[in-house]
Amino acid sequence: MSAHGLEIGSGTGNLRERLYERVKNLPDRPGVYIMKDAAGRVIYIGKASSLKNRVRSYFQSPESLPRRTQVLVEHIADFEYVVTDSEVEALILENTLIKRHRPRYNVRLRDDKTYPYIKVTLAEPFPRVIVTRKLEEDGSRYFGPYPDVGGMRSTLAFLRRLFPVRGCSKKVSEGSHDRPCLNHHIGRCLAPCAGAITREAYAELVRQIVLFLEGRQDQLVREMKRQMQAASDLLDFETAAALRDRIRAMERVMERQKVVLGSRRDLDVIGFARDESEAETCVEIFFVRGGKLVGRKRFFMTNSDETPDAEMLAAFVKQYYPTATFVPGEIVVQSELGDDAGSIASWLGCLRGSKVEITVPRRGEKKHLVDMVHDNAVLGLEEARARAARAADMEDGALAELQSALGLPRLPRRIEAFDISTIQGTDAVGSMVVFEGGRPLKSGYKRFKIKTVGGQDDFAMMREVVSRRCRRALRQQQQAERHGDHEMRDHLPDLMLIDGGKGQLNAALEALRECGLAERIPAVGLAKEHELVFMEGKPDPIALPRDSKALFLLQRVRDEAHRFAVSYHRQLRARRATLSMLEEIPGIGRKRLRSLVTAFRSVQAMREASVEELAKVPGMTRKAAQRVKDALDSLSQPSSNS
Repeated sequence: MSAHGLEIGSGTGNLRERLYERVKNLPDRPGVYIMKDAAGRVIYIGKASSLKNRVRSYFQSPESLPRRTQVLVEHIADFEYVVTDSEVEALILENTLIKRHRPRYNVRLRDDKTYPYIKVTLAEPFPRVIVTRKLEEDGSRYFGPYPDVGGMRSTLAFLRRLFPVRGCSKKVSEGSHDRPCLNHHIGRCLAPCAGAITREAYAELVRQIVLFLEGRQDQLVREMKRQMQAASDLLDFETAAALRDRIRAMERVMERQKVVLGSRRDLDVIGFARDESEAETCVEIFFVRGGKLVGRKRFFMTNSDETPDAEMLAAFVKQYYPTATFVPGEIVVQSELGDDAGSIASWLGCLRGSKVEITVPRRGEKKHLVDMVHDNAVLGLEEARARAARAADMEDGALAELQSALGLPRLPRRIEAFDISTIQGTDAVGSMVVFEGGRPLKSGYKRFKIKTVGGQDDFAMMREVVSRRCRRALRQQQQAERHGDHEMRDHLPDLMLIDGGKGQLNAALEALRECGLAERIPAVGLAKEHELVFMEGKPDPIALPRDSKALFLLQRVRDEAHRFAVSYHRQLRARRATLSMLEEIPGIGRKRLRSLVTAFRSVQAMREASVEELAKVPGMTRKAAQRVKDALDSLSQPSSNS
């Protein structure tokens, strides 16, 4: 695999010609291309069986391309490409790069990072079954994501009743003899921490949980019946009775599963419905295991307007299956995947470890299944549209009420809120959160480490944070004008909300005046004690009605800024405490600690490193690395990231 880039100067007069000249020299080989804008940001990533032909198609006749692609081409100022040995390798690399850069013009799953997974920590001697929202390459099995959080928690509770494995954060190894916790006494954990179960017996329970989560309940019940018979033959009636109860509970679940295929096959069935006006697509998957419908999931794709069905569906498959619980031998889809179908099937085969077929049925029971999935996707789109309309009505009402109550010059569609968090001036941080249309825009959130203020001076800290935010906006505005790219602008808020009273507000107003933005950005303070709104030019604070939508919106935004600031402050405090503890380890002084921080950048990265990796840091020895590893392992770990 080899990477190549094109560097373009700041002059844009003959930019198109330079790009096209470079395209002529592209290799006729598979690979990945990376489009960038004038600011060097990655705006689109694609794969191709022939880099030369695919990239050339963007520049030969751009007027014949869909409008969305034309807009993309207008913003391309530079590109890079990576040659790969095969289309499958290109597909894998494309998917990795899209996840890393999240380019603006790629069709993508709408923030599935917010959905939880069930995690089975297989790398641990006695694995846990927990809920997490973070995927890590740590040897664990992840099942999900689960858009229906309530359904996922019901599944987990059912599993813990049937297979009482642990969910705690305690480090448990073979030979542990701790006192068992309450979960053991109520039958929800077999207490490996107290040596109450062997590692082999515990591993069998975990294997059965994995089978269940993979949707292979039929196989699991058959195995459990054999185990029950074997226990009965050995006159171990207690074990046989426990297995009998588990089998009955499993069979009750299976009775509720609908038989949808005459054969006992494993399939995923994917259908979709599109709303071109909203640039959104609802994709629905039904999971068929052993001929029975055992589950379903619903997702939404963004940036899908004017994207052909084949390209949209291919984008979904490529983003969904790398983290899927199980890849079946056949995936039934509503429409063709286009030119990518062969390479996607090969890639899925690599994930599965055996051949995967992608089929588009024209008749029969599979066609009936696809139609059913499509109908559910249509309903999903309609439900989402209705929810959005209701939310928009409520939010527009709150925004209009806020504009009227505060006498704002325009509807405050974009609100930015600021807060400070510190304890006696140490680890002082600021936060900025953004709400657009009454909803949080988490991609716009910012965190600030206080740089210029020493000691406990909240007002000066607020002035610094607001000043840094405004100066950044002005710099981006200048860059946008220089490059002629209005999309590079940093959007200014329609309203700035300060967490605090008159003193904090005056500090923010001073920063706005210094930046020349006081006339453009209205600012208010919301004091916690009596929820009074302070405004410049008004001698008395405004008391909004307690049942006011406007007050409720301001409180939500203010509280989110506070939460974001406090979480960052705690993170810095925890990091400082950990580094201080490491410095106290015999043989680890300030110099070695500085080398570790330089090499790993974060405490979490140090914790995840092996002894060998720690020992490779300049100035470290294996003995010192082992001490650091032992100290980090002794720190308490959270049980989940839910």
